Amino acid sequence: MISPELLEKYSAVKKSYNKKEVIFEEGIFPSNYFQILSGEVKMSNYNDDGREFIQGIFYNGQSFGEPPLFLNQKYPANAIAVEDSEIFFLPKSNFMKLLEDNPAISIKIIENLAQRLYYKSVMAAEISTQEPEHRVLKLIDHGIAYFDFQKDKNGYLINFTRQQIGDLTGLRVETVIRTIKTLEKKGELKIINRKVYR
Repeated sequence: MISPELLEKYSAVKKSYNKKEVIFEEGIFPSNYFQILSGEVKMSNYNDDGREFIQGIFYNGQSFGEPPLFLNQKYPANAIAVEDSEIFFLPKSNFMKLLEDNPAISIKIIENLAQRLYYKSVMAAEISTQEPEHRVLKLIDHGIAYFDFQKDKNGYLINFTRQQIGDLTGLRVETVIRTIKTLEKKGELKIINRKVYR
């Protein structure tokens, strides 16, 4: 999103996180802008039964956790490294100065936040009204459009685990597995070496 060179110009620092390491916790006030240099991060929280609900998954070049930073509100979810990751963090005051000095970057940030808001609206409607097959396909198609999934001779490789699909759609993992098999029979998805393709 923001070039590494520009981030470093405004004193961004790179930090490495191990798989499953917490980057920030739900309920704390934000003080930095975060952008992934390499790796994968999820934002999630847990219900009273201990079930995880993934708010979003973020990949190389993507930022996460900005809405509370702009609003000066507490984080509504935890940010956790899904795999070993290297992340830029830029203090809030430096980030705001970067945006003031670079209006084109500000527009990119607004577009990114609007896209996430749109996704949340679509998925909220899906989760409350649609059948599992429809939910899973909607999520996968969103991933293809916005997460830069790789395409090869088999189609687009879907980089979500079955558990992540469940956590993102409000479905149990067993339902996700059955749904993916049904979608494969209908020709909507392919399963090759346990990997899902669209």
